[in-house]
Amino acid sequence: MQLGKYSFSCLFQDEALLPEYKGSTFRGVFGHALKKIVCALKHQSCDDCLLRSRCLYALVFEISPFAADHQEGGEISVNDSGRRKPRMAAPPHPYVIEPPETDKTCFAPGDSFDFQLILFGSFNASLPYFIYAFEQMGELGIGRKINGRKARFVLDKVRAADASVYDHGKRKIETGVFTDDILPTSLSGGADLQPEDGVTQTLTVELVTPLRLKFENRLQAKLPFHILVRAMLRRVASLCAAYGDGEPSLDYRGLVARAMRVDTAGTDLRWFDWRRYSNRQDQAMLMGGLTGSVTYQGDLGAFLPLLRFCERTHLGKQTAFGLGKIKVSC
Repeated sequence: MQLGKYSFSCLFQDEALLPEYKGSTFRGVFGHALKKIVCALKHQSCDDCLLRSRCLYALVFEISPFAADHQEGGEISVNDSGRRKPRMAAPPHPYVIEPPETDKTCFAPGDSFDFQLILFGSFNASLPYFIYAFEQMGELGIGRKINGRKARFVLDKVRAADASVYDHGKRKIETGVFTDDILPTSLSGGADLQPEDGVTQTLTVELVTPLRLKFENRLQAKLPFHILVRAMLRRVASLCAAYGDGEPSLDYRGLVARAMRVDTAGTDLRWFDWRRYSNRQDQAMLMGGLTGSVTYQGDLGAFLPLLRFCERTHLGKQTAFGLGKIKVSC
């Protein structure tokens, strides 16, 4: 499965007031901007649109549930016995927006801010549309209104690794530079998750952005290792099935059983609540997730490929907002 990570550099034109966590702000305006530039039938609902199956906006934002077997790429549920339970689910969104990692909320004209865009699979080929949508997003403005309008910004540069993809001064997208990374082949089709060299007995997972995980249909305020592993298996299976070569042949049941024998050696987890406004539901929503870090101890080598995968792709709920970003240290 192809994974492209792109760095966007922007400059504010107006004074800006942004929330402490900026992921939902970016995602909401981005969706509005993308629909504005690609929608052919401006006033028609996506549900009734004849172009839905070919429209980039619908494919990115209006993802429909479908039967999630190993060929179709839906979310894979792992039950208490470790067996996979195919069910009706929507595939994961093909992108993640990583907002600026700062709690700064006030910005002056001329201040810079950066964010990352991660694209999965064939959606990397649509990068020019995403870039243009972020240009339009700058004209629409983001954040709380000041003197009747949201803060405008200019998209200055876009880079992929060390390659320049877009420069505002030239207003030219360098075609051919669409992916800078390939996810490990052992996670995109191999059945065997081999431990890395050496024995890993202790590792720490830092929750860089809030992590929202459900287990037995409840959000969790604790993070036993088996719950983390179930979430990683769902993420790997659904992403590879939807945007790669199909659901990988992993030993789901065996990995869950082994995860239940891993102990929590130390924890510094806390619950972080934040509010976002849903334009679709026309209401403010209280969102929450785990932040902090947790240290595990046990036979951990077989889980390192899963952890490295999810370091790149995020995991849990609302990953499109940038939630579920983790960092692993051994």
